[in-house]
Amino acid sequence: MSHTLSAVFPVFALIFLGFGVSRLGVLGPHAIDSLNRFVVYLALPAVLFRSMAAITPEQASQHGYLYASVLAIAIVYLVAWVFARRQNKDINTIALEALSASYANSGYMGLPLCVMLLGPDSIPAVALAILMTACLLFACTLAIMEFSRNRHGSIWSTAQKVGLSLAKNPLVIAPIAGGLYALLGLKLPTAIDRTAELLSLAASPCALVCIGLFLAQPQQAGQVPNKILVRILALKLILHPMVTAILVFWVFDMDPLWAKVAVLLAALPIGTGPFMLATLFERDAAVVSKAILYSTLVSILSVSVIAKWL
Repeated sequence: MSHTLSAVFPVFALIFLGFGVSRLGVLGPHAIDSLNRFVVYLALPAVLFRSMAAITPEQASQHGYLYASVLAIAIVYLVAWVFARRQNKDINTIALEALSASYANSGYMGLPLCVMLLGPDSIPAVALAILMTACLLFACTLAIMEFSRNRHGSIWSTAQKVGLSLAKNPLVIAPIAGGLYALLGLKLPTAIDRTAELLSLAASPCALVCIGLFLAQPQQAGQVPNKILVRILALKLILHPMVTAILVFWVFDMDPLWAKVAVLLAALPIGTGPFMLATLFERDAAVVSKAILYSTLVSILSVSVIAKWL
C-alpha cells in the first residue's frame, strides 16, 4: 500500500500545487497558456519521440494491447452516444458527451503515473495510447463535428481539415517520427538523446501543474443536470477501466505490464480534449469543463484503488 501511495500522491500533489499557485496569482493569468504550449510542443513530444525511437520489435508487436484499448474506447463511446441520443440532443452535443466519457488524460496524467507506478518500461505503451487517443478517438469526433457543421460540404473538404489538424499536432507527429526512426534501425546521436532526455524530465511535473492551472480556471456558466455529470463520470471512471480489464486479462494476449498500463490509463479522469473541441466549435462547455473537474477529483480515490489492485 505504501508503494501505491508513494506513486499516486506526487501526481495529485503537483495537480493541487498548480491549482493553488493559480488561485494565489503566483504564476499570472497567462501561465496556463505558456506552460501548456511548453508541454505540448516541447516536453511531451520529446518523451514520445525518445521512447518510440527506442522501441523494440517485441514492444511494437503488442497487437493485443492495441485491439483491447481501441475496443474498450469504442464500447464506452457507443454506450455514451446511445444514452445522449435518447435525450434528443444534437449531434455535436452527443459527440462531446461520448468523447468525454472515453477520453482519458493519458499524456498529462497517465505518463507520470505509469512511470512512477510501473517504471520507465511502461512509456512505449503510454506513447501508443496517446497516439490512439489523438489519431482515432479525437480525430473521429472532430470529423463528426465537422460533418455536422458543414452538412453540405464535401467529404474530401472535411477529411482535409481533420488531416491537417492531426498533421499539425506534435503529440501525433512525435511518436510517429520516433517509430519510423526505430523502424529504420537508427540510433539517436548522444547529443540529441541527452537534449530530449532533459526535455523529458520536465514533461511530467509541468504537465501535472498545468492540469492544476486548468482546473483553477473559472468554470463555464450554465446549469448542468447532475444526472448528466454522474453518467459521464460513471462511464469514464467505472465502465472504461472495467471493460478494459476484461479485455486485457481475459480476451486478448499481451505482456502483463502492458495490460496494467491499459487498465491504469482507462481509469484516468477526462483529459482536456473535449473542452478544446467544445471551444473550437463554440459549444456550451459547461458540461465538459465540470466533468473534467469532478472526474479529476473523484479519480483521487478511484485511481488509487485501481493502482493498488494492479
